[in-house]
Amino acid sequence: MVIGRLLEDQIQVRQQSHRGGLALAGVHYLEHRSEHRRANVGRPRKRSRAAREEHLRRYYRALQRSWGRQHWWPASTRFEVIVGAYLTQNTSWINVEYALRKLRSARRLSLQGIRSASLTELETLVRPSGYFRQKALRLKVFVDFLDSNYGGSLRRMFAKPTENLRQELLDLPGIGPETADSILLYAGQHPVFVVDAYTRRILERHQIITARATYEEIRSLMQKALLPLSAESSSQSSRQTKSNPALHEAAHPASRMSTTKRSSLAQVFNDTHGFIVSTGKQFCLKTKPLCEHCPLCKFLPSRVYPA
Repeated sequence: MVIGRLLEDQIQVRQQSHRGGLALAGVHYLEHRSEHRRANVGRPRKRSRAAREEHLRRYYRALQRSWGRQHWWPASTRFEVIVGAYLTQNTSWINVEYALRKLRSARRLSLQGIRSASLTELETLVRPSGYFRQKALRLKVFVDFLDSNYGGSLRRMFAKPTENLRQELLDLPGIGPETADSILLYAGQHPVFVVDAYTRRILERHQIITARATYEEIRSLMQKALLPLSAESSSQSSRQTKSNPALHEAAHPASRMSTTKRSSLAQVFNDTHGFIVSTGKQFCLKTKPLCEHCPLCKFLPSRVYPA
């Protein structure tokens, strides 16, 4: 009888140990799953390129309904766009506008004005935009490039094939991909998409790209995704009437350059960049983004922003 009880006690101990082991294993499994989920927050879902492109077209339509035409670039002349593209590097647009007003007041906001101004005077005029010595010199270099290669004619320069001109601009000091593409799209009306910090931030948070994506990878993705929308551009604009207004105001009033004639594809690229800038400034903030009010909120992956 004693032996029987000992055997029963041993069996109970083994059962409890077995159940305890299973429970402990279950805890470890749940902890592993939780750690795995935390590690994957912010990583793009494994979507095909075609799926990501379709998502971007949906973003465009949602932003177009929300924002309407944003009227980029706010300028009166092609050369003013180019000057603004240089000055906006590493500063806010408010500072750029201040510098542009100073140039305009001094009658230097033209090719001849920059050409004839001394470097010292130009530095003083563009000082509000920051890095004024580099920017003043680079404006001088651009005018010299235009004079030497195109007889001082922006019309002749912009008549050059897009990729050839883009490479020439990239070879100039102080012009990176974003500045070159801004000049091509907004001053020359070439169908080139401009990738900026807002574009990268929004696409990363929506898990369309990774943090390692290069400028050219993002530009290629956006351009291919938006290409089919060029046929929709004119009809969408005509539907944005007073009886069916956009939900938000335009970033800028209409200007001569923002309303100039351009291809439907260039207009799509123009509008999309304007939508992204406005969304980034008002909702997709660097810290404490206002996702619940953003026009793109419904597209956020659930793992980042649970419904």
